[in-house]
Amino acid sequence: MRVAMVSEHASPLATLGGVDAGGQNVHVAALATGLARRGASVAVHTRRDDPSLPSRVQLAPGVVVDHVDAGPADPVSKDHLLPYMPRFARALFDAWRDDPPDVVHSHFWMSGMCAVQAAAPLGIPVVHTFHALGVVKRRHQGAADTSPRERLGWERRILEGADRIAATCTDEVFELVRQGADLHKITVIPCGVDLDVFTPDGPAEARSARPRIVVVSRMVERKGIGTVISALAEVPEAELVVAGGPPAGMLADDPVGAGLLRLARSEGVADRVHLRGQVARDRLPALFRSADAVACVPWYEPFGIVPLEAMACGVPVIASTVGGLIDTVVDGVSGLHVPPRRPDRVAEALRRVVADHDLRRSLGRGGVERARSRYGWDSIAGATLAMYEQVCARRASEAVRRVREQA
Repeated sequence: MRVAMVSEHASPLATLGGVDAGGQNVHVAALATGLARRGASVAVHTRRDDPSLPSRVQLAPGVVVDHVDAGPADPVSKDHLLPYMPRFARALFDAWRDDPPDVVHSHFWMSGMCAVQAAAPLGIPVVHTFHALGVVKRRHQGAADTSPRERLGWERRILEGADRIAATCTDEVFELVRQGADLHKITVIPCGVDLDVFTPDGPAEARSARPRIVVVSRMVERKGIGTVISALAEVPEAELVVAGGPPAGMLADDPVGAGLLRLARSEGVADRVHLRGQVARDRLPALFRSADAVACVPWYEPFGIVPLEAMACGVPVIASTVGGLIDTVVDGVSGLHVPPRRPDRVAEALRRVVADHDLRRSLGRGGVERARSRYGWDSIAGATLAMYEQVCARRASEAVRRVREQA
């Protein structure tokens, strides 16, 4: 099967940790590679953000990344990309008109907008993954939401124009149906984790004798890093290691990073909070294994890959009961659930895990079992490929029906 993926701002080649580089980049890269291992040929179309990038880059056997010229060949915040999307859509149409794929899989709303516009006139079926919904972002961020005002309208049009919506969790299904989506067009395909990289066996980063809490996150306020820092005041002696954001030397100039440092000082825990800044992805397994617990307590979260990576490494996860974390982290089995924006409840859960060795071991084992049984990328790729085949078969069946009706 020939698959065209569209990921306008989240290149699978990007360095992770920036404001717009996170779980979607990992998802697109891993899914494309997993599909190729199952025999698919995959092209990932993403916007060129560097003039030195070649037109096409081989990501893995069977996977190429196509850099589309749309707007300046420089980094641009995703919230400012909309004016360049007509050019992006036109480039997709031109490419697919000459060499059509069997199916298009778009990621994020602007990619979906372009995919529907380019594929519909060519009769190519479209599968779409939102990764985040504008209506949810607006609900939680209110006036602080910087998304273009056109976002909500386009998301509704994507629901109508796409052949299938791949929701990443059950919470998203409810949100989509509330927006008028046809339930029969929705398939739940979660994000996955690389089980060859994130394992309980392997080296752990050296650490002090203090209990260690780890957070791995983009430096974005809604990720709840501040909640964990405030909670640390009630977890005696524990240290907090935060990985993510810009390089360490630039953290003081980052608005969110500087705010977290101020919060740590005001809470009296500055000596126990270590902001690492950007950490290479290949160093994350050792960092996870060094932790007594990984805290992932965002205000809201469409899915969240970090809990899966921690679980696969055998580390308990303290997770807020939002979005995909409700599905992935099972309370009392692979971690502990807490309400969002509740430092007191986070502190309570952390104290419980840090103090109880047997509980840590039990939750760690439960996390490994759950990650391996449900979230390996090979399984996710298989389910995705089956979804593609169903979509293509339905399109073919509808074409035959139309021909018969006209005869």
